[in-house]
Amino acid sequence: MSLIAQRLSLPVSATHRLLAVLVQKRYVRQDAISERYRPTMLLAALGLRLVENTSLTETCQPILEDLAQQVEELVRLAVREDEDLIWVAKAQGAKNSIRYDPISGHRATLHATAMGKAWLSTLDEDQAVSLVEQLGYGGALVGPNAIRSSAELREQLRLTRERGFAIVEEEAEIGISAIACIVRDNTAPKRPVVGAISIGGPSFRLSRERLVGFRDPLLEAARHLSDIWPARRHKSRQVA
Repeated sequence: MSLIAQRLSLPVSATHRLLAVLVQKRYVRQDAISERYRPTMLLAALGLRLVENTSLTETCQPILEDLAQQVEELVRLAVREDEDLIWVAKAQGAKNSIRYDPISGHRATLHATAMGKAWLSTLDEDQAVSLVEQLGYGGALVGPNAIRSSAELREQLRLTRERGFAIVEEEAEIGISAIACIVRDNTAPKRPVVGAISIGGPSFRLSRERLVGFRDPLLEAARHLSDIWPARRHKSRQVA
């Protein structure tokens, strides 16, 4: 519990009360032996209902599928939630038996993923660096080529802004490379960044030259998503 309190920057007493409510509502379960808290499938179901209550999947999936067929690699979509990017949808275009096909629902490591770097590049640079420094550079939890310093991060964000897209080569995971760009909501005032789209796969197939070659179809898909962005248009029914 103390670790949870530390991660949430909450007093242990307040954390205990919150966990007690979650356990009572059956969203969290405490292991009798280890005493660790774990989310239940009810919590997962709540997230699935949230996605269902938007037109996100039904509207965006055809665009992801079309792009995946063009590039013959994995295409992923992430949605921005405050200071996080959450992978919510994907389309597999690889025809090779060796595929990269991760599970959706995880948060993107901002400084080590193409999506994360693409989004960070749209922020004030000091704000972006501060955000990554608060989260930490990951140590052994990221790939061998991951950014390890603020100076390196600033340089990568500068390059990303100049290109209009971000690239990673074995930065989030060993053997995985990707290219990504941001998605904006063109239907909203000031066109806020609402997510990111990426193309990724095994590094032995995705040289830097091949990644850069995906730029035009990737940017076109991002423009299409930006024009029809549905993720904040919730249906009237409640998720809880």
